[in-house]
Amino acid sequence: MIRSGCAGAMMMLLAACAGGNFRPVSDTPVRIGPAYSIRGTTYVPAAAPTYDAVGYASWYGSESGNRTANGEAFRSGWITAAHTTLPLPTYVEVTALDTGRRIIVRVNDRGPFAKGRLIDLSRGAAEELGIKAQGHAPVRVRRVEPSEKDRERLRKGKPARGLDPVPARELQRLRARLETRALQGQD
Repeated sequence: MIRSGCAGAMMMLLAACAGGNFRPVSDTPVRIGPAYSIRGTTYVPAAAPTYDAVGYASWYGSESGNRTANGEAFRSGWITAAHTTLPLPTYVEVTALDTGRRIIVRVNDRGPFAKGRLIDLSRGAAEELGIKAQGHAPVRVRRVEPSEKDRERLRKGKPARGLDPVPARELQRLRARLETRALQGQD
């Protein structure tokens, strides 16, 4: 009887360990992290509470099951993203400049490291934003503080509440920002 109790306890312990060495999906602690270099470029993570930039998004999905930069398991179907310098985790609103469609995304990884890319979306986020077929698209990325309900949905891999599309006049202004950035050689 004692043997079967010990065997049962061992089985439960092994089952608890079987999930891998991934960090649980959580909003704490928020990590900014030290500067780092990839392919000769140095990136300096920062708090950036008013971050608001235009550029190009791409998406990734083949890394599913790997560890993200903040230690969580990467799940390609979830609404997540990679950014080179924002704190991990953090939340951003991503707007597709071609359509005005926008979503809230949880940033939990580092990247993209391809020239001219501002953010790398998970497959799930790219689908939700409507840019998966394109591979990359012009976007606005703006740091936000979503409601706890939206945070909880994103931590569980589900999309946050739907956001109204950006009005046409605002889209024109954002596209002009992107063109100015390109003319200045920032892409």
